[in-house]
Amino acid sequence: MSKLLLKNVDYLVTFNDKDEILRNYDILVEGNKIIKIEKDIHTDGEGDTEVIDATGKVVLPGFVNTHHHLYQTMFRGIDEVQEMPLFPWLEGLYEFWKYLNEETVYYGSMVGFSELLKTGCTTTMDHHYVFPNTSKSTLIDEQFRASEEIGIRFHATRGSMSRGKEQGGLPPDSVVQNEEEILLDSERLIDKFHDSKDYAMKRVALAPCSPFSVTKSLMKSSAELARKKGVMLHTHLAETMDEEEFCISVYGMRPVELMEDTGWIGPDVWFAHGIYFNDDELKRLKGSGIAHCPSSNMKLNSGICRTTELFRAGVNIGIAVDGSASNDGSNMWEEVRRAYLLNHLKYGVNGLNAYEILKIATKGGARVLGRNDIGTLEVDKAADIVVYDLSDIAYAGCHNPLTSLVCCGNSSLVDMTIVNGKVVVKNGIVLTINTRETAIKAHSHASQLVERRREEILANKN
Repeated sequence: MSKLLLKNVDYLVTFNDKDEILRNYDILVEGNKIIKIEKDIHTDGEGDTEVIDATGKVVLPGFVNTHHHLYQTMFRGIDEVQEMPLFPWLEGLYEFWKYLNEETVYYGSMVGFSELLKTGCTTTMDHHYVFPNTSKSTLIDEQFRASEEIGIRFHATRGSMSRGKEQGGLPPDSVVQNEEEILLDSERLIDKFHDSKDYAMKRVALAPCSPFSVTKSLMKSSAELARKKGVMLHTHLAETMDEEEFCISVYGMRPVELMEDTGWIGPDVWFAHGIYFNDDELKRLKGSGIAHCPSSNMKLNSGICRTTELFRAGVNIGIAVDGSASNDGSNMWEEVRRAYLLNHLKYGVNGLNAYEILKIATKGGARVLGRNDIGTLEVDKAADIVVYDLSDIAYAGCHNPLTSLVCCGNSSLVDMTIVNGKVVVKNGIVLTINTRETAIKAHSHASQLVERRREEILANKN
């Protein structure tokens, strides 16, 4: 197997159970896992080893992105949906999203994966729930094709919407599916792609979109199928007061009560946002996971997640970029900064410190996704490693490298990203694909989709 040796790491942040930060250590990678973390490792006579000089560098486990909608990278900065809260924002965008197809999903994934890798993310999930009745059912297959080509560790969640406007839901009927169709395709994807083994690059979870776009029956059926197949569950929850009012009006219960009623609480479940929990619900959520989405929550004026209280209550919590149409980027490093700042805005001196925020973004995210093989730098863990160069003037005068990572800097591009033992980003450049060519093709396709909707609007006016 090929070997990779990071020599003389200035600050090696392990996030192990001892919370060790090692000075001037080496990391030896063989194949896709870490085999040694020691001082002065030598590999003479052990075959070909690529040596990376990490003198003066800070090394962390890769960030784990716990919530995204990759197709939305094709729908950023659309004038018609700016300055809106969640429900009207969604209603406006559904009319654009009804045109997406396999090409949209492939290029949207490539754009999002590229941004994530360049900003220190080595594992991401995606919540794809829009399946227009004019498109094929193999949209998530395109995401896996993209993830394999670019080299990112990927958890695809088979999202779904079954409650259209005719049933009192939010989305138009052109983007919803019936329950049987959803469950059949969910099982197909699990059987085709899900890998439960350690170091897996591909996993599948089931993810009905939200309480206001799916039926209660689908929530229960998805949970039954997921547990039969041994995969995780994901959905949006407690993102806005509108959602809470919808659940009380339709079901006579709060969102968390609805999750309990449908079997959606436990270590195999994680929720996106989790803003409007009461104190009792925080306790009941222990063991489940929350994906904290700072930028999206700020842009849509949704509120601030109770991150410190979740962290202290033993709820698994990770950080997420969320869909690009509400963010509008896939910059994981910047999301870490915003998580820290929002936390301090809410909690002041009782907020989480820089180390704790970074731990949530790495080890925390891994736990949210149900993984123990990533998220820390330890022997026998996956070789998902990110190298940061803090020699730029933007970090000068800061005396703690972790504070520097969270609070300083003029750029969020990392020095190096290693996924599964392979260098995929170097000096801020993705090595596995031509990002310039990808950007041109992606933007051309996205422009066609948006113009198609605008022509429809104009035709309806006339």
